[in-house]
Amino acid sequence: MPPPSDLSFAESLTSEQRQNFYERHRFLAILMILVVLFSPCAGVYVAGLLGAGIGVLLSIAAYYLTPYVWLQIGG
Repeated sequence: MPPPSDLSFAESLTSEQRQNFYERHRFLAILMILVVLFSPCAGVYVAGLLGAGIGVLLSIAAYYLTPYVWLQIGG
């Protein structure tokens, strides 16, 4: 059952909604795995240890926010 398009931000952060989203969008799930793995590495390459921390924070934010953003833009 697809989630409603008027899904609130708080509802989109639940693990059940996130799991359902990534199960339906396999390509985005694979892309998120790559982002989560390579963002800290890219951060180390660009800015050292501080960049690694920023890369970790950005990858976590991307993992949690992608389902909400994707559904809001109509994907």
